[in-house]
Amino acid sequence: MNKQEFKFKNKKILIYGFGISGKASFNYLKNKNYVYLYDDNSRLISQKYKKKFLSQKKINQYSFDYIVISPGIDLKKCILKNYLKKNKKKIITELDIFYLENKKNFKITITGTNGKSTTSKLLYEIIKNHKKDVRLVGNIGNPILLEKKIGPKTIFVIEASSYQIEYSRYFKTDIAAILNISPDHLERHGTLTKYIKSKFKLIKNQTRGSLGFVDKKNKYLNSIMNKNKINSKIIKINSLFPKKLKIKIKNNYFNNFNNLQNLKFVLEISKKIKLKKKIILKTINSFKGLKYRQQIIFNNKKLQIINDSKSTSFASSLNLLQSYKNIYWIVGGKFKKGDKFILNKKYFKNIKAFIIGYKTNFFEIKFKNKISYEILNTIKKSLLKIIEVSKYDKLKINILFSPSAASFDQFRNFEERGKYFNNIVKNIKLIKKINAR
Repeated sequence: MNKQEFKFKNKKILIYGFGISGKASFNYLKNKNYVYLYDDNSRLISQKYKKKFLSQKKINQYSFDYIVISPGIDLKKCILKNYLKKNKKKIITELDIFYLENKKNFKITITGTNGKSTTSKLLYEIIKNHKKDVRLVGNIGNPILLEKKIGPKTIFVIEASSYQIEYSRYFKTDIAAILNISPDHLERHGTLTKYIKSKFKLIKNQTRGSLGFVDKKNKYLNSIMNKNKINSKIIKINSLFPKKLKIKIKNNYFNNFNNLQNLKFVLEISKKIKLKKKIILKTINSFKGLKYRQQIIFNNKKLQIINDSKSTSFASSLNLLQSYKNIYWIVGGKFKKGDKFILNKKYFKNIKAFIIGYKTNFFEIKFKNKISYEILNTIKKSLLKIIEVSKYDKLKINILFSPSAASFDQFRNFEERGKYFNNIVKNIKLIKKINAR
C-alpha cells in the first residue's frame, strides 16, 4: 500500500468487536468514513448504533477497504472466521490506525507477561515529571484513539497486550520493551511459541534507529530473536541491580525481584531518552503502583497485606511468594491452560495456602503433600481463618491475595475481585484484630 491509501477518509470500514476498543475506533473513524459494525454478541450493540450494525449476510455482500479487529476477537474461533480468512489482507487494528495517523510522534511500547501496566505507569510518571506532554494509553485502560490535542512533541507510553499486537499490520514503535515471557493466554495463541511471536512483533517491525529492550536471560525470547532479522538496536537487561542505586530506593514496592527487574527496564529506557537522575529517583520513591497489582494496602511490624488480584497465573504470583516469609496465601479461581505450579522446596514451609473459588481440584492436586493448605472457597472465610490460625504467630504475617488464576468463576474481572478483597479486609476489621495479638 502507498501513503495515500493510509489516509482514513471516504473509506468503507467494518469494525469487528464493539467493546471499549471497538467504540473508540468507531468514534475516531465515523466522521470521515463509511463505518459499519459487527459483534458476535449482537446484544452489545445498543439502540444508538443499530443502524450501523450489519448482519452476516450483508457483510458478505459488502466490499470493505479495512476491517478493524478488536483485541478480544480470536480469528480462529469467531463467527466471521471464514470471511476474515478470505479478507486477511484488509485486517488492521487500533494500533495500526494510530500509527498511520501519528507516525512522527515518539512512541514507547511496553509488553510482557507480567508487570507491563506498572512499568508503563512508572515510566509515564517519570516523563510527566519532566514537564513533557506524555500520554499513557493502550491495554492499561485508555484507548489510544481517544487521545485529543496531539502535538508534534507529544510522547506516547503504550501498554500493549499480545492480543493487541497479534493482528497489527503497520504499527511501529521507537522503543519496544519486552519485560518477561512465561506461558500465558495459551487458550488463545495455542502454543507458547505463537504467544512469544505475538510479543516479538514489536521488535521485528522496528526500523533502524529504534531501540529494543529485552530480558537478557529469557531463553524463550532469545531463541526466537536468534532466528529473525532485527533492524533495531537490542539492549539486553540483566538482573543485577547497582548497590549504590538500590540504597537510594526507599519505596517498599520495589522490595521484590520482579519489580526491581522491571525497574531496570525503566532506568535503561530513561537513560537512553536522557531523563534526569534526580527526577527519576524522586518519582520512583513516591510511586504508589496500580490498584490490585502487588498493591501494598497495609504494612507495619506485625502485618503486611498485599492485594495482587491482577495475578492470573502462577508465574505472576511466584515472585511474591519468593520475596516474603511467613506467608498466608489466598489462591484460586479459574486456572489457565498451560499454567505450571512449580514451588521450590525452599519455600514450602514458608507458605500456608487458602484455596478459594468453585474449582479447587486443580490447586489441591498441585499442593498436596507439598504445602499446608485449606479449601475455604471464599475470600471472607479465608481471611477469618487467617485471624484464627495466626493468633499465636510471633513472626510478622504477610497476607498475599495473589490468586494465580482468572477471576471469572466468582467475579466479572480482576478489578471487581480486588475491590471485593479490600472491602472484606475493612469490614471484618482484620488489621485491628491481628495487630491486637
